[in-house]
Formats: sequence, C-alpha cells, structure tokens
Amino acid sequence: MVRFLFLFSLIVTTLNGFAQPGFGDAYKMNNAWQFTLNSTDTVAERPAQSASWQTVDLPHDWSVRQKLDPENASSMGYLPGGIGWYKKEVVIPASNKKVYIYFEGVYNRSEVFVNGQSVAKRPNGYISFMYDITPFIKAGKPNEILVKADHHRDADSRWYTGSGIYRDVWLVYANPVHIAQWGVYAYPQVTDGAGTLNIETTLTNTDVKAQQLTVVQELVGPDKKVVGQSSTSVSVAANRSEKTATTIKVANPKLWDLNNPVLYQLRTRILQGGKQIDASVTTTGFRKLQFDANKGFALNDKWMKVKGVCLHHDAGVLGAAMYKEVWRRRLLNLKEVGVNAIRTSHNPQASALYELCDELGLLVMDEAFDEWEFPKRKWLEGWNAGTPGYQGAYDFFPEWGEKDLADMVRRDRNHISIFAWSIGNEVDYPNDPYSHPVLDGGAQTGFTQKIFGGYKKDAPDAMRLGVIAKKLAAVVKQYDRSRPVTAGLAGVAMSNETEYPSALDIAGYNYTENRYISDHKKYPKRVIFGSENRHDLSAWKAVTDNEHIFGQFLWTGIDYLGESGRWPSRGFYSGLLDFGGFIKPRGYFRQSLWSEKPVAYLGTYPVKGGDDTQDVLSQSEGRKEELSVDAWASWNYKEEQTIRVVCYTNTAKARLLLDNQPIGEVKNYDTKTGITYWDIPFKPGTLKVEGLDAAGNVAVTYTVATAGEATALKVINDSKKDDAVKQVAVQLVDAKGNPVYTTNVDVTCAVSGGTLLGLEAGDNSDMGDYTDNVQKTFRGRLLAYVKKNQKSGPVKIVFTSPKLKSVTITL
Repeated sequence: MVRFLFLFSLIVTTLNGFAQPGFGDAYKMNNAWQFTLNSTDTVAERPAQSASWQTVDLPHDWSVRQKLDPENASSMGYLPGGIGWYKKEVVIPASNKKVYIYFEGVYNRSEVFVNGQSVAKRPNGYISFMYDITPFIKAGKPNEILVKADHHRDADSRWYTGSGIYRDVWLVYANPVHIAQWGVYAYPQVTDGAGTLNIETTLTNTDVKAQQLTVVQELVGPDKKVVGQSSTSVSVAANRSEKTATTIKVANPKLWDLNNPVLYQLRTRILQGGKQIDASVTTTGFRKLQFDANKGFALNDKWMKVKGVCLHHDAGVLGAAMYKEVWRRRLLNLKEVGVNAIRTSHNPQASALYELCDELGLLVMDEAFDEWEFPKRKWLEGWNAGTPGYQGAYDFFPEWGEKDLADMVRRDRNHISIFAWSIGNEVDYPNDPYSHPVLDGGAQTGFTQKIFGGYKKDAPDAMRLGVIAKKLAAVVKQYDRSRPVTAGLAGVAMSNETEYPSALDIAGYNYTENRYISDHKKYPKRVIFGSENRHDLSAWKAVTDNEHIFGQFLWTGIDYLGESGRWPSRGFYSGLLDFGGFIKPRGYFRQSLWSEKPVAYLGTYPVKGGDDTQDVLSQSEGRKEELSVDAWASWNYKEEQTIRVVCYTNTAKARLLLDNQPIGEVKNYDTKTGITYWDIPFKPGTLKVEGLDAAGNVAVTYTVATAGEATALKVINDSKKDDAVKQVAVQLVDAKGNPVYTTNVDVTCAVSGGTLLGLEAGDNSDMGDYTDNVQKTFRGRLLAYVKKNQKSGPVKIVFTSPKLKSVTITL
C-alpha cells in the first residue's frame, strides 16, 4: 500500500509539474526563502555579514518591486538590477536516494551553494538547469541552499528581464538508476490517418555496477484508456547513460488542433528485477506539420494562415514572476481576438506557458537568443534615444550558447504546441553589430539604399552569421528532427549575401514585407513567413494576398515592460492586450481581421477641436483625423462636438444607432482600411453599432453609453475557485451602473486570507509606486493580483476610494 501511494504521488506530481526534469519524485520548494539585495557590491562572493534578510516566496522578481527612476536604463523600464541572494534550509532524510535541485530560471549569472560549497554556475537567466547536490548534503540535518543572482549589469537586454529566482524551484529525490534529465522524448507522426508515437528514453546509471532494466511505456488516450504500450530491455553500464527507442502505433488517433487540442499521456516506468524504480508522465499528442515554399503551412493537412503575436515574459506589475493562472487568462484573451500562435520573444519561457499552449490550442515558435557573439545596442535614455549601452549575454555565448540551445530543445521538445525552433532574433540587424559591403548599396547589389552609414569594414563580418547558424541548427537537429529551424531576419538584404538563410528550414522576415514576392522568385525553395510585423492592415494583406507566406507575428501581443520611450514610460505599448491582460482597441481591430465568428467593436475620438480632458486616449492616438485602430469605447464629449465613430467589424455591413434611432447611413465593409466610420455631432445617450450580414440581418452588436459621474466601484472580473492566484478587476461606474472611463481615482485594496501581489491599471505613463496597496485607475479600471495563503480560509478583498461606494468580494 505504501508503494502504491508513493507511485500515485509521483505520477500526480509529474503530471501536474511539467517544469520538473522528468524523473524521480519532485517537490516544489517555493515557500519561505530568505532574500537580501545588494545594489552596490558587484564583486561579493558571499552575502555581507550585516545583510538584512526578508522572507519571500517564489517566484520572486526583485527588480519590479523597486522604485522607478529616470536614472535607470530605459531598456529595463527604468527599474534597477543588483545582486540578490536567496537562502533556505532543507532537511534531507537519510536514504540511498540521489538528491537534485532543479531551477526553472534564475536571472541571471547564477551560482548555487550547498552548505557553503559552490556547486555550479549558470549565466543564462532564461535556461532551466539542474544540479546533483548529493555530494554536498548532510543527511538528516539542516542543509543551507544559497543562490546568488548577479544582475548588476542591469542594462543587459533590450527589454525588461526581471531579476532573481522568478520561476519555480524543485527538489528531486531519485533512485541511483533513473530516467535522465528530460530523458523521455516523444514525437508523433501521422500518415493517412494512422498515428505513430516515436519514443526515445535515456537512462542514467550512477551506480558502480551495470544494471539490467526494463522500460515500459503506456499511452493513455483522452478518455483515460490505454491505447498502446511497449516493453524494452536495456543494459546500462556503471556511471553511464544509455538510450533506448520504441514506437507505439494508434490506428485512428484524435488529432491535436487549434479548436480541439486533444492530448494524450505517455506513462514511462523503469523496472529493475520486476520492481519499479522510476516513473514519469509525459503529455503528448498527434498532429501533422507541413511547410511548403509555395503553399505555406498546413496543420493536419489543412493549409492555413498563422495569426501570431510575439510575447515577452513579464506581466506588468508582476514583472517576470511566473504565475500560471495569470498567463492562462492572458492567452485566452489573445485567443478571443483570433490569435492562434505565439513566438517566445526572444528567449525560452517558463514550462507552464508551453503547457498552457498545449491545453488551449496555440502554436508556439520557441526562440533561443536575441544576440550571439557580439552585443546589440541597449537604449538607456529612451527607445532609439541618446547614447546606447552594450551590456549583454554575448560574453558567455561562445562557452554556453550551444549548451543553452540544446537544453531549451531537450526541455521543451515534448510540447505538442511547438511547431518551430528559432535560433535567433535580428542578430543580422545591419551594423548592429554585423556589416557587409552590400550595405553600401549600388546597382550591382540590387540594394539601393545605404543602411546606417553603409558598410563598416571594422565591424564584425556578416559572413559569420552563416557559420554560427549552421552550428546552432545542427544542435537543434541533434535533439529534435521533427520540427523546422528558423530565425527572425532583420537584415534580409544583407543576410541573403551569406549562408545564414540556407542554414534555416523556414525563414522569418522581420518588417520586410516588401521582399515577400521578389525573394520568393529569387529563392523558390525558401519557405517565408513574417516573424515580426507591424499592426497595419497592409502587413496582414501581404500575408493574405500571397499564398506562399504562411503567416505573421505581430509586435506585440501584450504590452511589456522595458524597451521604454523617454521617461515617463514603463514599457512598449503596442500590444493587443494591456499590461493587465485586457483587450485594447487595437486588439478588437485585430479581432475583426482574424476572428472566425461575427464581431463588432465601437470606438470614438474627436475629429476637430475638443477638450483632451473629455477622454483618456491612448498614447498613440491623440486628436487626429485619420482612421485609428486605437479608439477607446467611450461616449462622453461636449454637446455638438464633432466625433469620429469607428467600427471594427468583419460583417458585410454596419449600421449606427443613437438611442435606437439610425444615425448616418448603413455602410459596407471597407476592404482598403478595415474600418467603418461616421463623423457625427455628439449627443448624450446610448450609441450602438449593428454588424449586418450580406442580407441585412443583424449578426452582432456593440453598445456604449454616456456615463454620469462615478459613484461606485464594481467587480468586473474574478477568478476560478481553484486558482492559487486570484485576478480581480474593478471598474468605476455611475449611478445607473454604466462604466465610467473618463475619471481616474486612487483605489485602496485590502486583503485578508491572501497576499496582494500587485495592482495593475495598464497605464504606461504612470511611474508611481507599484509596491503598496494603493493605485490609480486607468480608464476607470484596476486589476488586483492576490495569492491565496496556504492555510487560510476564504480570501476577502475590499476595494475602497474616497467618495465612492466600496466593493467587497470573497473568494
């Protein structure tokens, strides 16, 4: 009975913990670490004796909890770095088990100590890693685990990275003979409706004797029934690893796709003399990927367009700290606007993100690097402003680059959602750092415009791009041949003079739609897609109008910290969702282009004159007469003021009504702009747009009403019952319950039974204090992140603001 409970615990732990390394008995050790921050001593090998320690739970990002300051680097969103120390005491029971510690991610240049002894270092802050700490522990006694995160080079990235142990940590106990780290590799093949799951299992024997083992594989279908199995015998020499391969065939597997992401479970058991000594559970599935230079991309034999977005890993006020519930809501909102793919820009992300994409039905392009052997410009005073810095990850790339890439592929390769591996982003940016004579232009090159001052003969030679790309592509192929290798090319004209594109299976073009047709003719075997693109309609038409272009990835899916403009600016503001994960107007515009269901949205802004205080407009909008994709849904202006009403819809026609009376003419969908609009004089009331089908039937509506003064706070979003992190949003409303968007107030959030992780309003220009429990609303809205205490009862959250009726929610 005891053995059964142990196995059940192991399977449940593994099944729910995709971040763990795929063997042994793994336990999260996120609670009650001690933390201290040193912002000045950049050479310390141990924390200072006088250090003041505070108790923190993981995941933990110390940078986001510091003060925003214009003296800090804009690339980091004006937040600081430093050197952080984490320590925790752990009692390890006496046994014959091996003991490992597994970190999902520590930013960055980490070093781990056990009982005062240095175990190892890992400089890349995005890579998961594991250490065998068996030789360092004292069985049956408290053992001190000390972790150093050295981020004193705080301007080492073009975007906000976060600092510290910002993902989960696991303690793993295992038999001396066990499955290797990330040792189960399962990849599907689908042919004529039949499925084959190819399985490779690597075993590690740390014993002094050779071992005879049996590897048992069982594939469990979505109905929880076993659909196939295999058994393989293998001999593993002492202190060696050995790989064994097998297949499981399924006659008519249910396929994983975007609308029905069917998943299977592969149960792996290792037997020694008939006794189970290790086990793991791997989530997998069946799907077919095809790439064609002329037809683009097909999933399960259906040719389709990839509607993708690029995503950085921060979550506004939470920084880089990874909470699965937060990202589930974010991804669901992206799916709501029609997104079907993400690109992990520009680094591996937490395992939970890929798990969510498996579950929700989102394709993933998994990306490794933003720079290789030389640094890029890092803006310090504002995006493309002032004098740049050149800190970065380049200094450890020669030693660690290939291992980092290998570890990314080995960790992530079982995720059925991943459809391509990217080895780099914009490493070929002209003169940042590489250069080539083609940049001088000239008729003989076909490239007529000099770039950034033309060819710089003293700069790194662009021919190195092909050399490095070949090495990196070979690393990927060593560990996974089931998916293509790609990269985001920023200087296609330059890279075409090198072997870089030919080292790739599919070529991503960043902001280079003008080369889609010419390069297709010149390189007819090259598979091309948009790996990073603007939000304008022409960029999307370049995909829909060209069969050979299989999709695009917008910059960006969600607003992110860092890569900021001049102060005040927390980050980059072009997302479909804001920092809090709410859909922005441009998200609704994208929905009108990408959604498969009838949709409509109504936004407004002044055409001429007007008072800026009458509405809170996005930074990119302002008062202007061209058609905007950033029009907020508000109907509060001055009487008779001329207002442009814009409708983002995918219906054949649109009709506008004010208080249920038609106003203006019924308009046909505008294929040139994708935006229907009316210029009308403002009158208070209820404005509604009706999306009509070709026959004139109402397919969808959207309504916005003139609001009075704010009188109360209203909960507009809360979390599922079992969410460990609650996400509760409130909106200012008037006496009739209409949302008030034109007023912003300070809101205080009081929590019992939980811990307030942060308050997020989504305002990019708000550079106030994000570490307390008071925050100003933006467009009348505010979101609270609350973590439930482990041993407490219900979570009670109270929102208050002077002169407004408060609101209480109990979860």
